[in-house]
Amino acid sequence: MTLDWRLKPGYLNEGCSDFESVHILLGYFIANRHSATPLPNKSLLTENEAFEWGKGKPLEKVINCQSDFEFLMQHPRLFRNAIAIIEPWEHVGYNPLGEHVRASLNVAYIAQTIADCDSILFPLWSSGLLDPETIIPVISSGLAVVVEGGDPSVRDASSFAGSQSSLADLHLFVEKLLLSRTPTSAPAIFICLGHQLAAQGHINLIQKAVQQVLNLNQLENDSSGKTLKALQNVCQEIERIGNSLSVQKKNGNIVAQNWHDPEFAVGPNEFKEVGDRQLHHYESPDSESSGIPQELITAHEVTADEFEGVIDTSIEYEHELNIAMFHSDEVNEEAILFANWAYRLLHDTIISHRHILAGSPLSWLMQMPYAIEILCSTAHEDEIVTECSATCINYKDFESKLIRRSFTCQFHPELLSDLRSVGFRKHPEYSELKKDDGARLFARLLYAGMQE
Repeated sequence: MTLDWRLKPGYLNEGCSDFESVHILLGYFIANRHSATPLPNKSLLTENEAFEWGKGKPLEKVINCQSDFEFLMQHPRLFRNAIAIIEPWEHVGYNPLGEHVRASLNVAYIAQTIADCDSILFPLWSSGLLDPETIIPVISSGLAVVVEGGDPSVRDASSFAGSQSSLADLHLFVEKLLLSRTPTSAPAIFICLGHQLAAQGHINLIQKAVQQVLNLNQLENDSSGKTLKALQNVCQEIERIGNSLSVQKKNGNIVAQNWHDPEFAVGPNEFKEVGDRQLHHYESPDSESSGIPQELITAHEVTADEFEGVIDTSIEYEHELNIAMFHSDEVNEEAILFANWAYRLLHDTIISHRHILAGSPLSWLMQMPYAIEILCSTAHEDEIVTECSATCINYKDFESKLIRRSFTCQFHPELLSDLRSVGFRKHPEYSELKKDDGARLFARLLYAGMQE
């Protein structure tokens, strides 16, 4: 009920939360592992003992229908000073205790505890997909967008049976979100299923770009045809590599023959990963033994050298990072190396032709990412299991050359090692979160994204 909503941001410091206070408190939290909370000593469970969405403050803001969303739009201060949490499914899976894990609760709890940052929930699995053209501009003007995980598989549309949002709906939403990162927009953090949806989104967007460019006969104001020819040349090269790039597991199984295969972006993992895993720096594959074209590997090495992706440097800051994993599918390394190479190729080609494209049906290409970096991998008994455990999506402004980032991770930084939702466990104190690798990493991602 929107009648119960707080109309001013902040719960611990009631009505006094804003961008600056949240940003400062995030920075204070990640500065060390021992300082006490600077926020008022108030429990988040006072008005919501079970800590459940829609059952009381501070979890009262749930967008269950169009009227809830319309009420939110009437109060811009609320969405501009909050995290928008997108739930593709009602939970992310079952932990070893047999409890379903609603990880969005942990996102909200951590953000409120460490920075008094409010959260607004969009449960797409129950509300259905409201118009993305309306929702995304609103949530992108907030502090961050977190696309949570879910129990179904991106590889199986039927696994979403019973949801009010189909897999196709989620793909549409994520693709539009990937294109929404602007100099004034919020960063997006895609977790687990969200990480996989983002990977498929990259491939879908690149395929749509290639198809649209190759189907054009001319561009208005491109009298010489140079712009279209340049774009068609690179799109033909992208299509050629995409049609020949297969995805092969370490056991020799080929899970995708080319980029049109439904498991090109996301495939089955060799092992189901549940519980704490240590993050390792990503290491480039060998072209000869992996069969991955050298130009894709080199393009990614250039991206890794050019940018800082927070998670990779966090491994250095914290010496080692142990993060909760909870999945049986994985984003394929080949797909991300391919997407990074293709994005860079398209961006560099567009640079000298951007004034022509800006007034054409291809203007949307300039909203695409510039590059993607694979940041880390996870291992089982010293053997790498998930090569692409996290990515940094880099967007480069054509005029200012400034970089903006969003992040994806297969692991759950918002879950503690027991893999329990906050409502099922003793709620963690600020001091416990201070020492937790996942909570610290989640705070770093929010902090870094807000600086852009």
